[in-house]
Amino acid sequence: MSKKVVITGGAGFIGSNYAYYYASQHPEDYIIVLDKLTYAGNRENLAILEKKAEAGTVKMRFVLADIADRDFIAAFFERERPDVVVNFAAETHVDRSIHDPDIFVRTNINGTHTLLEACRGMREIGKEVRYHQVSTDEVYGDLGTGSTNYFTEATPLAPNCPYAASKAAADLLVRSYFETYRMPVTISRCSNNYGPYQFPEKLIPYFFYLMANDKPVPVYGDGLNVRDWLYVLDHCRAIDLIVSGGRMGEVYNIGGHEERTNLDITKTLLKFFGKNEDLIFYVDDRVAHDRRYAMDPSKIEHELGWKPSVTFEEGIAKTFAWYEANREWSESLRAKMLERKHKVLSKEPQRVSR
Repeated sequence: MSKKVVITGGAGFIGSNYAYYYASQHPEDYIIVLDKLTYAGNRENLAILEKKAEAGTVKMRFVLADIADRDFIAAFFERERPDVVVNFAAETHVDRSIHDPDIFVRTNINGTHTLLEACRGMREIGKEVRYHQVSTDEVYGDLGTGSTNYFTEATPLAPNCPYAASKAAADLLVRSYFETYRMPVTISRCSNNYGPYQFPEKLIPYFFYLMANDKPVPVYGDGLNVRDWLYVLDHCRAIDLIVSGGRMGEVYNIGGHEERTNLDITKTLLKFFGKNEDLIFYVDDRVAHDRRYAMDPSKIEHELGWKPSVTFEEGIAKTFAWYEANREWSESLRAKMLERKHKVLSKEPQRVSR
């Protein structure tokens, strides 16, 4: 039986990859991508999928909307009556959350609550909506320097920046809707992703751009902050398994067992480009920069049979090939970023010399 699946934040990096993956795996289902198209949401990410929809080979459409708009979301659910909601919609950039935390609270917490209430409201017409929350390893906090431990699903939440705190709060809301209302919900927490359609501000696509143009590459602090990396399509596959077979009310950690320091990543990319390490320069560390994240994905491996299928070296090669083949996409998005930055700066009060 076919389903109607709503993918919120589906024009973003991971959300758009999931939309493509889901459409390829479940061609019988109808997909609605709902996105506000803020700085990280890009309609062009869905261009191929929308062309397939126009040709009738995929059942999909796009809706421009804000998940925190309670009236719109309520009316949307009443009209569409979805079977599944997968929530990728979120403000995600740590540096932005440090400078402007308000929008993170509105989107990540209030928006999640709005979606949960809309799902709960469907019960009034006898409709049970399956809800999945896409979260992050950053809700667990910092494993610290020299640690050998891993985050498990039982690790206490201890976020250290406004972004992580807003995601942790959203996770707790989702959990509460299972415990209080017995709603069919799950949560996944994933390590750092990379791959096609990633927003150019993020580390790997940003470094690709700098190195391809022989520009210096900045590294925060001493460069020894450790992250666990996962190719984005392995993440999409994990979410699909959780949505279809995960236990209700449960959290599933997703990780690639591919730990790298930021300095290691930088040197790997430089080697890939055939560039000299002289391009590296060090900048002041950012505020609340956690030292190490590392996930234990044993639960999803044992319960759902998931394991990463792409090594870091293979994933980097795939990612590089994609960016090489899609330079127009990258340049278009980078131009929009610069235009947006210019508009922001032009609104700031100008200093007058005296």
